[in-house]
Amino acid sequence: MTRRLNVVLFEPEIPQNTGNIMRTCVAAGFELHLIKPLGFDIDNPKFKRSTTNHITWADYELYEDYADFVANNPGEYYFMTRYGKVPPSDIDFKAIPSDRNIYLIFGKESTGIPKEILKDNLDRCFRIPMTGECRSLNLSNAAAIAIYECLRQLDYPNLSFTEVQNGEDYLESYDATIGK
Repeated sequence: MTRRLNVVLFEPEIPQNTGNIMRTCVAAGFELHLIKPLGFDIDNPKFKRSTTNHITWADYELYEDYADFVANNPGEYYFMTRYGKVPPSDIDFKAIPSDRNIYLIFGKESTGIPKEILKDNLDRCFRIPMTGECRSLNLSNAAAIAIYECLRQLDYPNLSFTEVQNGEDYLESYDATIGK
């Protein structure tokens, strides 16, 4: 079995955040898991627009509740919460066996991950360091930070380090006089 990298959104409420996270998952090669209830209709054209149409390429699954998600997804779970005591850089993603899936779990925008879930996983909780005046970051920004910390530690598996769509040498061949 090849390891899968995953983002889990527990009852996401804001379609623009979920759409942006979906786009980040496509860019980063992560699978997205959405635990119901959702605060929006995933089939709504406005939601699809918020993904900038990346929903076409997204690898995502919907679950009825947290128990449904857990029953179908064995692996290593890590929980983003303002109550975490370590940053994502303190999680040693490289030490996780390559046959174990990694799940970065984020809570709903208004209340986060239920305290009952967090209490049972205190050693798996993390937070992004910030000033005491700020309660939290925007969900999609927090997800992007955690996703790319995980990828950094794993040496960006299966990601391109050069421009693919316009070509690796695009800037070198750019001619400003004709705007190409």
